Amino acid sequence: MKRAILILFFTFITLTGAFAQRFAYVDSEYILKHMPEYASAQKQIEALSVQWQKEVDARFQEIDRLYKAYQADQILMTADMKKRREAEIADKEKTAKDFQRQKFGPDGDLAQKSNSIIKPVQDKMAKAIQAVAENDNLDMIFDKNSEVIMLYANPRYDKSADVLTKLGLKSGSPAK
Repeated sequence: MKRAILILFFTFITLTGAFAQRFAYVDSEYILKHMPEYASAQKQIEALSVQWQKEVDARFQEIDRLYKAYQADQILMTADMKKRREAEIADKEKTAKDFQRQKFGPDGDLAQKSNSIIKPVQDKMAKAIQAVAENDNLDMIFDKNSEVIMLYANPRYDKSADVLTKLGLKSGSPAK
C-alpha cells in the first residue's frame, strides 16, 4: 500500500513538473541603454525639448518685459490704455501657455515625437525578446521595470544578455 501511494506521489510530481510554465525576465531599461539607436533617439528628443523650451522661455520673457513696461507706464496711462495693455499682456500670456501645452503637454508634440522615434526601437527589442522566448521554450517573459511587482528575481532567469546578443549587441558599457 505504501509503495502504491509512493508511486502515485512521484508520478503526480513528475506530471506536475511537466506541465509547469517556464518563465524568465528581462531588464528592458538595461537593454535599451545598450542600443545605439535608443541613445540616438534620446538625443533627438532632448534636442527638440531644448529648442522648444527656449521658444517658451523667450515668449515668457517677452511677457515679463511687457508687464514691467506696463507697470512703469501705468501712472501716465488712461483707464482705456490700461485695459488695452492688460488685454494685450493677458492675450500673449494665454498664447504662450497654449504654445507650452502644445509642445510639452501629455498629448503634445514632444510626447508624439518621442513615441514615433522610440516605438521602432521598442518594437525591435520586443521582436528580440520574442525570439529568445521561442528559442528557449519560455512561456512568459516579465519586464523587471514594468508595473508587475517582482519582489525577487533569481539572476539565472535574466534573459537580458540573450536579448542583447539577439540584437547583435554586447552587454557591458551602455551605448552613447
